[in-house]
Amino acid sequence: MRTLFVFGLLLLGIFRASAQVDVELSLNQEDFLPSEAIPLAAKITNRSGQQLHLGADADWLTFNVESADGFVVLKNADVPVTGAFDLENAQLAIKRVDLQPYFSMTKPGRYRVIATLHIKDWGAQIASAPLTLDVISGAKLWSQDFGLTDVTNAAPEVRKYTLEQANYLKEQLRLYVQVSDSAESTVYKVSALGPMVSFSHPEAQVDRQGRLNVLWQTGAQSFSYSIVNPDGTVALLDYYDNFFSRPRLAVDDSGNVVVQGGTRRLKPTELPIVNPPNQLPALTKPAPLPN
Repeated sequence: MRTLFVFGLLLLGIFRASAQVDVELSLNQEDFLPSEAIPLAAKITNRSGQQLHLGADADWLTFNVESADGFVVLKNADVPVTGAFDLENAQLAIKRVDLQPYFSMTKPGRYRVIATLHIKDWGAQIASAPLTLDVISGAKLWSQDFGLTDVTNAAPEVRKYTLEQANYLKEQLRLYVQVSDSAESTVYKVSALGPMVSFSHPEAQVDRQGRLNVLWQTGAQSFSYSIVNPDGTVALLDYYDNFFSRPRLAVDDSGNVVVQGGTRRLKPTELPIVNPPNQLPALTKPAPLPN
């Protein structure tokens, strides 16, 4: 009886803690390719009426991933969430993490993510509501091996660029780039390049620096152009319109990959600054003409 009484008090304490402090998870998208980054935001809201001291312990915020299809999700390491801070009453804090390096979610299917907040001062644990995400398969469009150019006095390391398309949110086609080893047994990075139309046939060329240049169609008269570094990061993203001529990839006389044709759109940072009327210089009277 005493054990049941203590257990009941423990459940009551957890219920009160969960009512006073809330943990909510969110994603900026619901569909991901295998090995794609999964940026997750954990929002912690404090309504307890007192200040919370969080982040001092390594396991103050932990994450668990399980498969909705029943297979085991391997955990590679604990998700690091560092940095101690104080959360005042009626305030919220947001911690952002990437789940991809720490859980093996390479098999297509549906997954559930749960975050647990450990409040050491209360001896309480507060779990978030499960958040679901889908890992989907992509269709391979193009691939090419390339050697890393910064390796000297050693056998060249060979990697592979792969372009894939997948239905994002079941409605929009999206173009992805994957960087892996030549056998595709090790995937270094998967990055989303942007939306594409179903009739687009992306042009791809590897330049002298080992970077991937990709040009693809995003609308009836619009195109996107990206340069991807050998580590999979996107170094450049430009937009072109099919005005007077269609943009295409070409190699210039210096051996550089360039975009020929089309009209490049100016980025907001490239537009001229227009001052409002109240910031224009004041009008002055012209000097009188000499006699």
